[in-house]
Formats: sequence, structure tokens, C-alpha cells
Amino acid sequence: RHTQNSDSQNKCAVSVEPLKGKRVPVQLCDLIANMVDCINGTLSGDDAYQSMTHVRDDLQLMLERPAIYLYDQDMGRLSMTGLQLGDTVFGRNEELSSLEECYRRSVSGKTEFAFISGHAGIGKSFLAYEFGKHVIMSGGIFLAGKFDQLQQGKPFSALAAAFNGYCGMLMQSSELQKRRAVVASTLKSSLGREAYYLTKIIPSLNDILGSEQSDDTFYDDNCVDAQRRLQYLLCQFVEVLSSSFAAPVTLFLDDLQWADQASIEAVNNLLITASIASTSFQDKRFFFLGCCREGEINGGHPVWKLLTNLERASVGCTNIKLDLMDE
Repeated sequence: RHTQNSDSQNKCAVSVEPLKGKRVPVQLCDLIANMVDCINGTLSGDDAYQSMTHVRDDLQLMLERPAIYLYDQDMGRLSMTGLQLGDTVFGRNEELSSLEECYRRSVSGKTEFAFISGHAGIGKSFLAYEFGKHVIMSGGIFLAGKFDQLQQGKPFSALAAAFNGYCGMLMQSSELQKRRAVVASTLKSSLGREAYYLTKIIPSLNDILGSEQSDDTFYDDNCVDAQRRLQYLLCQFVEVLSSSFAAPVTLFLDDLQWADQASIEAVNNLLITASIASTSFQDKRFFFLGCCREGEINGGHPVWKLLTNLERASVGCTNIKLDLMDE
């Protein structure tokens, strides 16, 4: 956003600065300020929103990819300030502490995962991203994706978004060149030309790997073999990230009520692999956090099957149910 004169700056300050004082993400403040400038007539042309459709599209990006389009990024570490009052996260400190404890146990060698449920709009996603801030500040890697009701028939949509967001973040700064080089080198060394197969669902990975192209191997979203191949390669990608940077990898998937079976099977493989590694004293640290709406996971849902399977495998789970907070 560009203001035209000091008067417009003052108008924007009145509207936007109190929001920044409440630690509303800067990108959202900028969007609001741009709209205020448009209404005031102090902003026009390419710098101004041309229609509410454009505003809606930007807001949708912030909702779907908050780690990229909403929260601040600094040297690959997301500040993810969120809406806070002092040290209080809207009364969710107890739940946040439970997540942090579950994570600590998991990265210390005991494979666990966490599950947040609650009604729509109650703060599940916000709590998850506050936890993500803790992961990143403690040296971990935080991947985030969100399932979409309209993409239920598209396998790996949320997983692909999570990995694509991370790869896109690596490409944003020349200061992350060394990290990009490590990812590219390790992926090629571990997977060979198979690494390029991942670019079919993770476009940003192609920028990291370079101009070499994969072969023309048949690929079909509905092909069981192709899905299993991608499940295996996604698991290998997590292992590469964890081993390359000696850091635990956390995968957060939102709106699990709309998850596809192939994605949930990939999560199951990641957790089972991590469980086996922990019992054999291998350093493969992985943590999974999922969110879903209350009452929308039944006995035939892929997530229900995941929970049942992991319980049989003695993989620990921390269940957090969010209720309305007392006034």
C-alpha cells in the first residue's frame, strides 16, 4: 500500500494503528488500510483494490495459507504473533501447555500426536498456529495445510499445500540459499530422479531442485499405485527435512473432516514410521497436529480409522476439545 500524502497517512493511522497495537497481523492491517484509502479517494490505479472480488481473494489466501500470506516471516522463522493480550492467548493457555507438553514428549523419543476438536469458529486454528510459534522458536519445522470441502476428491491437497508453502518460504529470501541447497542436495541424494515426481503436487519444489525434469512416468490422481508412490515420497521428504537440519518436523492439517483417504494414509505411515524409529533408537522425529469440527468424524471416516489404527499401535494421542470460554 502506498499513501499519497500526509493527510491520508493520518487517516490510515486512526483506522489501522490501534489494530497493530492489538498485534493484528500487518498484512491484514495493510489490506484494511488500502480499503480505507480507496474510500477516502487517496489511493487509485494499480495500488488500489479494483473490486471486492480482489479483497475476497486476498482474504481467502490469508485463510488458506496463513503461514505464507498472513503472518510475518523473518529468515524462515514465522513470528505468527496472532491476537494476544499480554501473555494470554484468549484464555487458551492450558490447552496450549498441553500441546507443548505432548510435543516435548514426542520429540524426546515417545511418538505422540495431538488432536483439536470443537465447533466452527471457536479458535481451533488459532490455537494450532500459536503452538506453531512455539515449535519454530524451539528450532523445529512447522508445516501447515488445510483441507477444503470443495477439494475432497483431490488427493493430498492439504499435504501438498503444507509442503508447497514451506518450499515457497525457502525461495523468498537469498539468505535462505544455503538451506535450499541442503534440501535440494539431500532430496536428490536420497530419492534420485524420484524427487522430481514430488513436483507434480509441490510446484515450488521444482524451483529448489533446479531445471532438471523428471521422466514422463504415468501419473493419475485416481491411480492407487501413484498415490502409494506419493505417500512414500512425502514420508521421505519429511525424513530429509528432519535429518538435514537435525530438527523435528511438525505437520499441522486443518479441517480434517474433509480429508481424503490417501492423505490420512500418508499421515498414518509417517506416525507409524516415527514410532518404529523411536523403538529402534533412530533419530526420526515427527509430530502431527490435526484439527476438525466436533461431531463430523464418524466410524466410516478415514480419520476415525487413523485414530483406531494408531491406538492399536500404541501411539499416544492428546485430545483437546475446545469449549466456549467463560466470560
